Amino acid sequence: MTITALPTRSTRRPSLEQPRTVGTSALAPKRPVAHPVAQPPAPRAAVRAVPEGTEARGFVLYVGLGEHAAAADQVELARLVTELRALTARIAPSAQTHAAVALAPAGAGGRDVDVVRRALGDPAVQQPAAEADPGIVIDLTRKRVAIGDEVAPLTYREFELLQHIVLREGSTVGRCDIIDALWDADADDRPNERTIDVHVRRLRAKLGAYAEIIRTVRGAGYRFDRHADVTVLASGPSPDRF
Repeated sequence: MTITALPTRSTRRPSLEQPRTVGTSALAPKRPVAHPVAQPPAPRAAVRAVPEGTEARGFVLYVGLGEHAAAADQVELARLVTELRALTARIAPSAQTHAAVALAPAGAGGRDVDVVRRALGDPAVQQPAAEADPGIVIDLTRKRVAIGDEVAPLTYREFELLQHIVLREGSTVGRCDIIDALWDADADDRPNERTIDVHVRRLRAKLGAYAEIIRTVRGAGYRFDRHADVTVLASGPSPDRF
């Protein structure tokens, strides 16, 4: 028995390589279009928690833009305000807006936004501390008057005049009473009432900003009233206090 071998059919697998293009590229197979992979949305910034028992009711946006800067940007503040309010109304129709323009003295230095924050009372901005009033100290025991760190250059007679009025706090001291208290009856330099006014005027000039602690009572004399910025150091009570 004879077995004849039949020719076998080739079982060649199709090549995984791309076919070679010949001639026009229109006949070449098209590559699939690569679509961009969608990126996950960026996480939203977390809103800072407000203290317990409170709720957020809105926010303040300070815009620093001086007149010169606005002119350089070719924009008017009124237009900028209008567009910002329109944008807010479009994004949040329920929002209520209020615009305020901060004014400052012409030529004031500093950044515009800092000037705006101070002018509109931003509590986060440190306001320059106001210098405390040093006050005036009338030291009757040491016979001197100190205004801040300076000692007022009062003469002996001027201090006696001040002391006489201060010791009678709240009472009107007449000119004749001052003359009798500070000058002997037969003194060559005993003044008249008009001279007392001159002495008081000179005393006030040396008291500077505190000149008005000696008040004029029209037609009667002078009086000292206690003030918060005036300290009197004395070893005893007023002679007119009982």
